[in-house]
Amino acid sequence: MSVQDLTAHSICKHKPYIPGKQPVISGRTIKLNTNENPYPPTPKISELIVTQVNELHRYPNSSASDLREIIANLHNVHPDQIIVGNGSDDILNLCVRCFSDSSKSIGMLDPSYSLYEVLGSLQGTKVIKYPFQNERFEIDSEIITDSGSNLFFLTSPHAPTGRIYENLIFSTILQKYPGILVIDEAYADFAPTNALPLLTESENVIITRTLSKSYSLAGLRVGYAVASKEIIAILNKAREVYNVDRIAQFIAQVALQDRSYFKKVTQKIISTREFVYQTFLEWQWTTYSSGTNFLFTRPVDSKGNHGKQTAQALYRFLTDNNVFVRYFPSSELTSSFLRISIGKDEEMDIVINLLSKWKLVEQQN
Repeated sequence: MSVQDLTAHSICKHKPYIPGKQPVISGRTIKLNTNENPYPPTPKISELIVTQVNELHRYPNSSASDLREIIANLHNVHPDQIIVGNGSDDILNLCVRCFSDSSKSIGMLDPSYSLYEVLGSLQGTKVIKYPFQNERFEIDSEIITDSGSNLFFLTSPHAPTGRIYENLIFSTILQKYPGILVIDEAYADFAPTNALPLLTESENVIITRTLSKSYSLAGLRVGYAVASKEIIAILNKAREVYNVDRIAQFIAQVALQDRSYFKKVTQKIISTREFVYQTFLEWQWTTYSSGTNFLFTRPVDSKGNHGKQTAQALYRFLTDNNVFVRYFPSSELTSSFLRISIGKDEEMDIVINLLSKWKLVEQQN
């Protein structure tokens, strides 16, 4: 028998997640396609990390108890309401493993974070995608409450638009939805509100967070979830015993405790985001008010053209100039837009100058 014949059917049919392009970084490269933090993590990490090197012959704390204690204090919950993972994607995977199977379906809005569908495919679970009805990306609570799904994923703020949602819509859903609602808050630290107050309203909500964005630790892979003690106990049944290594746990603790540095960096990114947002509005480019570290904008050339071809043209132009952004052509709601991560001020100045140049070139054609 061939290897293909021996491979599980779910893997044969599976389509893996495709991340944003990882270009070779040079002095001329501006990488704004994977929503990374442009600033390094707190310098306290490099000062203290050496203390852990001589401990690497020992296994890490299997439940990340010290890290969970810090997170619990940050959010004013009990440590037993926290689970830590190898990035928030690890947590999302645990949600799928614990609350879905061939008879328990997954629901998600579309477009959204495509990893949800990927994880469901690996689990052999039916994933039902519910399209947004218009470019406002409003959440219809009845679609979710009537979905019949056992597990439903929502991104808040929304990806890829950055749109902010009020907790009222989630409260309405939780009052009627009988399944597990996962609110993926990867970008919540850049938003004016978050879903944590919902923990007192329902036992069936899971809120996931990552340290990749606001804490500048994308290369480390640490994320966590906050939920009821009962849900966390179930997720722990499927968790790998040592799913977060010693170095990662320590660095995450240092980053979470340096509140001054965290606030300085997040406020800097928000300030830069708002400057670029206002620039796009002045250009009359339809751009979503963002609660994230990126902007989702519909480019318009000097002739007033916008749409899929215009977005593709600008995407190619930026790539040719070593500026990498993200383009989502598969949906009509996103195919006219580009998603641009917020970089340092000097990087965004270069991007704005390039965009202005692109508009002038179009004007000459």
